[in-house]
Amino acid sequence: MAGYTGDIGQATVPKQRARQLWKQTSVRRHIHPVLKGVLAEMAPGLERCMYCGDSQGTDIDHFEPVRVNPLRTFDWNNHLLACSLCNSHLKRDLFPLAADGTPLLVDPSSEDPAPHLHLSLAAGAYIDLTDRGAATIKVFGLNREILVRGRRNAYRITPLLLNDWRAAFDTGDKEDAAACASTIWEQPTADVVHAMFHQAVAPGAEDIFTDESQTLALLRDPVIRAALLSTG
Repeated sequence: MAGYTGDIGQATVPKQRARQLWKQTSVRRHIHPVLKGVLAEMAPGLERCMYCGDSQGTDIDHFEPVRVNPLRTFDWNNHLLACSLCNSHLKRDLFPLAADGTPLLVDPSSEDPAPHLHLSLAAGAYIDLTDRGAATIKVFGLNREILVRGRRNAYRITPLLLNDWRAAFDTGDKEDAAACASTIWEQPTADVVHAMFHQAVAPGAEDIFTDESQTLALLRDPVIRAALLSTG
């Protein structure tokens, strides 16, 4: 990989050379599959897009686009698994910067988005907490209707699955418990499950889970948290 970066650095037009190398047959055959396999293991759910968390991740995205920094074309830390919609139709080569030149987009593979984005569980929509959160929502279309609907569905279904997991655990049915755990974490928009566990123990949780005392009890259950948060 370092050899490719060196080649790009010496090129007269680095961006052009970077794109040529990335599309070379040998690179597509030998590097892309390995890289995609590593990213798939890091991705949420069943190889879901690292940006929207809903669709299958089919593309290798350069978080910092080749247009912006061609020297990072073969940088392993600059690659994410993305769906074609987020990668090719929404983000493309957009990479907004703050006034001081720092990136505005949140990198889901290396940063905790919580300081920048808050998920309203009942609404199924993200609320920006910072300029970086606002830019991330806008570029990736995180509040498009299909994602909002999917998050609402996950919010309704997850308590049922948690209840099923607890019942299987209490009866010693390890196989059913494992199946419930897989379903919880492998469903689309798994960010909802993470947000539910996080917000259940945050200040003001009773206000968030109004009239949902059973759901709150499940999310706070120490047995459930110990078992499921270690696998999610």
